[in-house]
Amino acid sequence: MQKSIRIALFCGAATITVSAAAQDATIPGDVAEGDTIIVTASRPIAESEAAALAIQKNSDSLVSVVASDAVGRLPDQNIAQAAGRLPGLAVERDQGQARYLSLRGAPNYWTTLSFDGINVVSPEGRDARFDSIPSALASQIVVSKAVTPDMPGETISGNVNIITRSPLDYDGFRISGKLGGGKVELGSREEYEGSLTISNVFDTNVGEIGVLLSGSYYERNMITDNFEIDWEQVSQDRRPGYESRFWARETENKLYRLTRKNWSVSGRVDFRPDANNTISLRSLYTIFTDDEARDNYIFDMDDRQGDLVANTAACSAPVTTTPTNTAYADACNNSPFKGTVYGVDINQRSTLRAFRQSVFTNTIEGKHRFGDDWGFKWLANYTLSKDDRSVVGEARWDSPSTRTLRPTVAYDFTNANLARVQLFTTNQLSSPTRYTAGTAVTAIDSFTKPLSSLRRLIAVDPTKAYTFKGELARDFALFGGEGSIRAGIQYDQRTKINREREINLNTAAQFASVGISTTYPAFSLDLPFRGDIPLGYTFRYFSQDAMRDATDRAAELFASTSVSGNHYTVREEILAGYLMANSKFDWGSLVGGVRVEKVTNKGRSLATVPGVTGEIETETNSTLAFPSLHVNFDVTDEQKLRVGFTSGAARADYDQMRPNVVVDDANQRISGGNPAVKPERAYGIDAYYEYYAQPQGYFMLGAFYKRVEDVLYTSRRSFGSDALNFGGVDRSGYAFSGITNGGKGRIFGVEAAFQAQLEPYTEQLGLPAWMGGFGITANATWNDSKVTKPAILDNAGLMLVPSRRVPLPGTSEVVYNIGGYYEKYGLSLRLQYQMRTTWADGFADNLADAGDTYWAGDDELDFSARYEVMKGLEVYFDASNLLDNPGRRYSDPSNLLNALGVPTQRNGNYTIEWERFGRRFTGGVRFTF
Repeated sequence: MQKSIRIALFCGAATITVSAAAQDATIPGDVAEGDTIIVTASRPIAESEAAALAIQKNSDSLVSVVASDAVGRLPDQNIAQAAGRLPGLAVERDQGQARYLSLRGAPNYWTTLSFDGINVVSPEGRDARFDSIPSALASQIVVSKAVTPDMPGETISGNVNIITRSPLDYDGFRISGKLGGGKVELGSREEYEGSLTISNVFDTNVGEIGVLLSGSYYERNMITDNFEIDWEQVSQDRRPGYESRFWARETENKLYRLTRKNWSVSGRVDFRPDANNTISLRSLYTIFTDDEARDNYIFDMDDRQGDLVANTAACSAPVTTTPTNTAYADACNNSPFKGTVYGVDINQRSTLRAFRQSVFTNTIEGKHRFGDDWGFKWLANYTLSKDDRSVVGEARWDSPSTRTLRPTVAYDFTNANLARVQLFTTNQLSSPTRYTAGTAVTAIDSFTKPLSSLRRLIAVDPTKAYTFKGELARDFALFGGEGSIRAGIQYDQRTKINREREINLNTAAQFASVGISTTYPAFSLDLPFRGDIPLGYTFRYFSQDAMRDATDRAAELFASTSVSGNHYTVREEILAGYLMANSKFDWGSLVGGVRVEKVTNKGRSLATVPGVTGEIETETNSTLAFPSLHVNFDVTDEQKLRVGFTSGAARADYDQMRPNVVVDDANQRISGGNPAVKPERAYGIDAYYEYYAQPQGYFMLGAFYKRVEDVLYTSRRSFGSDALNFGGVDRSGYAFSGITNGGKGRIFGVEAAFQAQLEPYTEQLGLPAWMGGFGITANATWNDSKVTKPAILDNAGLMLVPSRRVPLPGTSEVVYNIGGYYEKYGLSLRLQYQMRTTWADGFADNLADAGDTYWAGDDELDFSARYEVMKGLEVYFDASNLLDNPGRRYSDPSNLLNALGVPTQRNGNYTIEWERFGRRFTGGVRFTF
């Protein structure tokens, strides 16, 4: 199927191009910075490539650029999609939507986000999210892989700088926009999108004033195919070979109905009284919303694991179909991947969430020149980011304790891409008590599952950030060349606040007061599953209206209570100064300098440990220097050699530095803060060769190396303590995670890119003119990373797990993009393929959860078509996720077992999460006047 899609699209593109006929177009291949790109006829891909290459070629450091075409358009819906085609950029997706960017395969928190050069904290924190930023806001996306002293010290891999549109970019009045819609194949859901930008420039007696207003809207409705499995090592399983045997603690389906939206509004006023002075006032608001209705069906397989008696003898008896226990983790009758468990507890969750992530950023900036030699830049910025994690309502339905009212579950996990379950009634025999599978059951909601709780959560985490920056520059001869020295100072203050309130009902009287049904069928819709995955049972979606009615009524009758254990405030203050020099010579240029940052972190939270009351306050300070140097050699007018040295430090996220632990009883998890964690230091060297072919084309080959110290990683283990056993709840077996420092490591790799168009060579090759529209873009990155994970010690200092070498979290060994396009006669076609190989998600400190976790390789195939109907008006069609491959996360215990002295081959069959989202098709019109 996937192969046929690729062939059909390529052939279709060729067929359309042969029949096209209209005016030709040419694009100059060597455009200096600031020159005008002149295009005759519509060639948006070639226009944007020419503009991007001009910026890259004239840059004094290593950058990659996505530039809008001649009429200011970027082809993609969000910034992550648009930047994902650049060399060395890998995309991480959520629910099939591009979200995070990883530079050269490195962890995504090594990449910082900026708007017009101002570092912006994402609503989530340091993991910069790019799916909440519509591409309609940008005229350029500049990805700096070579860090310079004027960039934040927390930039390690690079910075993604979104250059917003300026009204002074255009002459006079201008209006542009798009309007479109489409379908998501899975579940036959709808998409909508639109944008509008209006700008004008006014000549006044005091200078030019430009005004720009812009807005955008995107909506996607979707459902998902899903299954998840949590694995564990069972203490009662002591048959030979138990060291490498892991059982499914639970298996579940999370079945989503989603409505995701992005919308933004922005305004900008630029005042240019003369050629030496410009003042800009900018305001931007962008929001990502995720309204999620989730039906969870969780089969709690290990609910009665204590019934199994530990036995170290080898199995000799034949398989029994009438066990005296549930047969969970019984290696004689079942295997971890196939078997039957009798009397399984169903934990059903009906969850309605309303996630909101927004960024409201406001900047005033001035740029001034004094005489021939002096320049001064200044800015002030206020940004408010909000992460709204509120749950409108969650109802829990749980099987009763009577075993015969629970299902018997036959499971089959032998296919890593499908968790099969079959349901049966459970029969009980007496003298002695034994259990058997009864009749097959298809409708899971026919099993008794009384309502056990109803919950509403209000959780809004704001981050307030202030930035003030000033830079003084002086032009003069430097080291025999024309150059400048820049000195700057910057102050950042960021405060993240976490507060939660909830209503939690769990008695029959409370349920009766709000009028909620205690049996699930009355709370559900007569609406079958809309996905494609074979579940092994049928179910009914819960009613969103019934959920809202019940929780609204609960809010009227019951006061919300503070979830004080989840409250914290973390304030970060950064005072930075930098000095950098830039000089141009006949042979090229160099730029270098140093940045010094003093960072103060203050944390405050409420104690959650019994016996400790009141607030906990912490404060840490550090001062770090970040030197860098970049040398650019002009081998010829078309060839450049770039060599650079950079340094940086990644700091732990704000919630990871809180001075408390957060207890999540709903999911049996505990997460802890670590205010004393040190920043992750990195020192890197780059060497790149670039060839800008005339009249059009580009080739790049480079190598990079980074040495890393005090690697940040999340420690995952069983909590193993009774310190949080309050309120009658035993939390010693909860899964615990917290940030900590590891040892040293390194990452190195090779990167290559190629762009070419047939247009300049058709005459030389004797080809017909229409073939000149064919072009190709391709890039690939290979890297290898290794860091030391320290040994795990018990409370007495005895080693439980020796130190071991693991890859950096989030690093793929190979990332590549390849795209073919045809563009001529007003027609523009592009087919784009993106691929990244497996990357590590987290590393275990024990075998409780089946070892380390990884994301399987991810690839995407997208197609886009544009046709200019008339000057300023075009129609478009986009087809996304054409391969419709699933996202799969899995555990692999081999690395940890080998470290413990148990020889084990790599095993990626322990799937822990699997989701598929469907192909998407949209179309519409774009206009510019």
